[in-house]
Amino acid sequence: MRFMMMVRANQDTEAGIPPSPELIEAFMRYNEELARAGVLLAADGLAPSSSGIRIAFPEPGGKPKVIDGPFTEAKELIAGFTLIEVKSREEAIEWAMRMPDPHGFGEGVIELRQVMGAADITDDEEALAKDAAVREIVARQKQS
Repeated sequence: MRFMMMVRANQDTEAGIPPSPELIEAFMRYNEELARAGVLLAADGLAPSSSGIRIAFPEPGGKPKVIDGPFTEAKELIAGFTLIEVKSREEAIEWAMRMPDPHGFGEGVIELRQVMGAADITDDEEALAKDAAVREIVARQKQS
């Protein structure tokens, strides 16, 4: 089972203020622990929403609209993520509970969500075959 731990943004992350050296070190230790346990798939921070872009679909069947950041409500935005692969929901929660306070001020929020693959959302064999073909293309590209 794959889970994404999403770290909510705050005013500092939206202002582009980097974390303290101590917090960076705490996250490096945590990511190393995840890697040594064999559950880490990816972990990165995101640029502030001022450099972000949203693609909105304001009308059904209509043309998508490009919206440049910044976006309001920092607490609704994501500042970073960690993608893990674990055996259970409980294991994902255990790892999330070990993450350092994302902002170091007692205001960090981590949202934990299961990543859904095609097999989790459909039993249509044609759709599953197409998904498998796309994943094969990605795997071959990574090897070259």
